[in-house]
Amino acid sequence: VQLQASGGGLVQAGGSMRISCVASGRTFSRYGMHWFRQAPGKEREFVAAISWGGENTYYADSVKGRFTISRDNAKNTVYLQMNSLKPEDMAVYYCAATFGDYSGSYYYTREGMHGYGMDYWGKGTQVTVSS
Repeated sequence: VQLQASGGGLVQAGGSMRISCVASGRTFSRYGMHWFRQAPGKEREFVAAISWGGENTYYADSVKGRFTISRDNAKNTVYLQMNSLKPEDMAVYYCAATFGDYSGSYYYTREGMHGYGMDYWGKGTQVTVSS
């Protein structure tokens, strides 16, 4: 699976942005999809995840209620809608895929929190939030 993220850019604090990740291959619907982010000088961190069928979603506590992950399996695409953006949301955002799904508790482990269990990674897209 090859992943390509897009849609990043500059937004003012309090604004909204949607980023996308398109996957190649015919088995996209079998993959759990994830978003991670990495800010300068910080470790990569989990943002959101969605199960292969889209029925389960998980979020980092820092983005709950502001971000929404969704997917369109017919388009091989996963989205991250980001609302009420804050300067601390500024980072490079990466999409990642796993063959199968994890439970929500997984993302509180060190492996899940920092993406060590992901099977595929895309190149990131920069999200810049001005204050």
